[in-house]
Amino acid sequence: MAAVVALPAHTGLTTAACLALEVSRASVHRHRAALLAPPRAGKPRQPSARALPEIERDQVLVHLRTPRFADQTPTEVFATLLDEGVYLCSIRTMYRILSAQGEVAERRRQRRHPVYQKPELLAEGPNQVWSWDITKLRGPVKWSYFYLYVILDIFSRRVVGWRVEHAESARQFKALFIDAMTKHAVPSDQLTLHADRGGPMKAKTTALMLADLGVVKSHSRPHTSNDNPFSEAHFKTLKYQPEFPKRFETIDEARAFCRRFFAWYNEDHHHAGIGLMTPDQIHFGQADAIYAARQATLDAAFLSTPERFVRQPPKPPQVPTAVWINPPKQTESNQA
Repeated sequence: MAAVVALPAHTGLTTAACLALEVSRASVHRHRAALLAPPRAGKPRQPSARALPEIERDQVLVHLRTPRFADQTPTEVFATLLDEGVYLCSIRTMYRILSAQGEVAERRRQRRHPVYQKPELLAEGPNQVWSWDITKLRGPVKWSYFYLYVILDIFSRRVVGWRVEHAESARQFKALFIDAMTKHAVPSDQLTLHADRGGPMKAKTTALMLADLGVVKSHSRPHTSNDNPFSEAHFKTLKYQPEFPKRFETIDEARAFCRRFFAWYNEDHHHAGIGLMTPDQIHFGQADAIYAARQATLDAAFLSTPERFVRQPPKPPQVPTAVWINPPKQTESNQA
């Protein structure tokens, strides 16, 4: 129909098109007339004789805005006033008055939650970005826990500090962090410390200590575990170990287990995220020599049996040169 209406009028094309498409010519003429006709001017709607005068509408709005009724629905306001012998208007009229003022939703002043910046942290070597967190270890009885503090270097994945305590405490973390800074001889104004928004992480004690040491603090966004991925992944590695017990009978038992685990993790665990190197090999600058030795071994294997390598000569897994927490999205200008 639309195609026929668009054809030029007073020509034989319309008749031929109507016959071909089995469309009524009267319908085509009616649609054309409707398109050419000027729009009708609507009559102004007269207010109802039963409508509330403007003064009474203002009085209803004042009642609805009082602190007494600010968090009540019009239904509750209507019932409360009716029990007190007061009738202002119907429930539906209250809704219409509020709707005209844009106050059908919450009418109280609401707290505005801050917009949290997504952390974007880059580490191109050890001791540039550390991540830390606390996880619970089950104690001897139900609802009893020990608390494991872990500081992790995100570039090398090395655990640079840990301790097991009876409770979460910013004071306990302060002692652990200062000890880790001293052991690794981290200079001032080099390190960024990332954490989630737990109590010890946001504590004033922690903030003042970091400021004194020249350490930049960084926090995850609320309820966003992906903003602290390295600590979360590390705790999964810990708790998925076959030797990890269901419960620890004493805090000394928990500390003994963690001592064995972290020695294995730093010295012997070949981490997929760092080219199957151990955290110690990356942290202490041994990666280049080990990579070259691995390449020599693979070159010898290729020379002896080249038919086993179909596409290309083998190479060891690459060691990353940069590690991100939330890498920035590539824009068109960056890709150009």
